[in-house]
Amino acid sequence: MNPRVDQYLLVGCMRCKLGGSPECKVHPWREMLITLRQLLLATELAETLKWGVPCYTLENKNVLLLSALKNYVGLSFFKGALLSDPHHILQKPGEHSHSDRLIRFTNLEQIVEQEPLIKAYIQEAIELEKSGCRVPLAKKSEPFPAELEITFTQDTALKKAFESLSPGRKRGYLLYFSQAKQSTTRLSRIEKCRQKILNGEGLHDKYSG
Repeated sequence: MNPRVDQYLLVGCMRCKLGGSPECKVHPWREMLITLRQLLLATELAETLKWGVPCYTLENKNVLLLSALKNYVGLSFFKGALLSDPHHILQKPGEHSHSDRLIRFTNLEQIVEQEPLIKAYIQEAIELEKSGCRVPLAKKSEPFPAELEITFTQDTALKKAFESLSPGRKRGYLLYFSQAKQSTTRLSRIEKCRQKILNGEGLHDKYSG
């Protein structure tokens, strides 16, 4: 058990002004998050905190994310596109998602009833990571960094604002984010541009805030 995840369950990801307040989106889902966490802790995955949410890794490679959103709790598989998904419960978290897939939960009973199934999906994800398989690169005109997709799952307002931008402005941001070699730098650039995107501004537009 990672104490940073304990803190997340108490106060949230602290990436928005609601963190630590009764309105934080983590609070309504705490029991479900704890239940899913226990399933993950029973595996060989290591628990850490990345992008402000619990992340589960195998030999320092990301396998799963556990997060609370406004309308559901998500269990996200980084290589979900390669999972067999015999029960057809995996979903794309966004239109630009290439490799990641998630299972959405809206009540505790759903988790309890599907526990064997959830465990099977988690174990398949672990075995997939051990095999060294990689998701084939997507053929698309502009790179779409995983950090941005993950940020969108945590911040639907930012996602909506980005999707409302003109194609040229989107392209400018995508190139700027993707040019950074380190994940931490890409995240820093996204945070730096957050308000401009929410304002409907392009990367090089004069800030109006």
